[in-house]
Amino acid sequence: MPSPRTLLSIYLNDHLAGATAGTELLRRTAKTHRGRAAGSALEDLAREVAEDRETLIGIMARLGVPVRRSRVRAGWLAEKAGRLKLNGSLTSRSPLSDVLELEAMRFGVQAKMSCWRTLAGLTDSEPGLDGDALAALLDRADAQAKKLETLSGSAVSRVWG
Repeated sequence: MPSPRTLLSIYLNDHLAGATAGTELLRRTAKTHRGRAAGSALEDLAREVAEDRETLIGIMARLGVPVRRSRVRAGWLAEKAGRLKLNGSLTSRSPLSDVLELEAMRFGVQAKMSCWRTLAGLTDSEPGLDGDALAALLDRADAQAKKLETLSGSAVSRVWG
């Protein structure tokens, strides 16, 4: 069985792959919505999620966990592959795209919240972790989830009234 340190490395690199995919998705979606009602909120979220990704990389460095570039590339590729979903429109963007992408973003933020909670539970055994900083990250992720919930509700209303 792998050591706890190896398992932590796998865990954090998996979250980094997800953060990479989430950052790419939010950037693309924010660009798509630039100049629209949701554009500003999505741009803010894209910036915050990118900052959170960088924070995760910093945490990994403090813990001595190497970044596995192959996992980061896998996250990047997963976001690109996600664009190929069948949403009822092959040649243009479907209104359903907004609903599905916002759901994916909400899922990503929930996963990030789980990561911050897990790391907060390790603060006693890992001196490289700051419980107060993790609590602030968790609060920020909660605010992100609420923003995405609001945006998602608006997207659902546009599609199904």
